[in-house]
Parts: sequence; structure tokens; C-alpha cells
Amino acid sequence: MKDFTTIPAGKILYRDDYFFIIEDGFPVSPGHLLIISNQIRTDFFDLTEEEQNHLPQVIEKAKAIISATHQPDAYNIGMNCGADAGQTVFHFHCHLIPRYKGDMENPRGGVRHVIAGKGDY
Repeated sequence: MKDFTTIPAGKILYRDDYFFIIEDGFPVSPGHLLIISNQIRTDFFDLTEEEQNHLPQVIEKAKAIISATHQPDAYNIGMNCGADAGQTVFHFHCHLIPRYKGDMENPRGGVRHVIAGKGDY
């Protein structure tokens, strides 16, 4: 996938002036959502100042969508910025990943686990 411009309207859970929200096509956990920029921006650092400032409001909206159907115990918020960070679709998207007690034996370190051995400290 080159970008998210071909997402069918029926898959969009929410849209405002800057972003839209969809269910992740390869969810890490039940309720995993993506927040995607309406305009093609490569990553977080390519968003306009207005978009960057508005993103927390849309993250809260995504959290409310998840909470309506799931009861997560915690969340991870993630953005891959660049190929060496694991980005494969170069159209800004932010992952809101619900976490559930017991979904990992030891979740300590959270996003630090993106590099093997760095989550344990």
C-alpha cells in the first residue's frame, strides 16, 4: 500500500478537517485503530503545526471509539517515522493500541520492546 487515500468511506469511523480514523487492518489487539492524515504527509514531522496541535483531540476521539466496544486496561500510542523505524506506508498514521492485562507476560518497557532486549531494564 502506497498511501491511505483509497480507504472506502464505509470503513471510516470518524473524520474531521485534519484526520480520519479506521480499524487497523492487522490489529495488534482488539480495538486497534489508526488515525490518518487527510492530506498525505510522510510522518508526524511532516504534519503542519495545526495538524500536530489537533492530533491529541483525535487521539481522545479514537480512545472513546475503542471504549464504546472494548474495555482496555491501558494503551500504547505509536508512530513509525521513517523506514528505519519500521514505517512501511509513507502517509502519516498514528496507532492507538488498546492493551489488556495479561496480553504480555511482562509489559514493562512498553514501546522500548521495538528493539530486542531494550525493553528489559
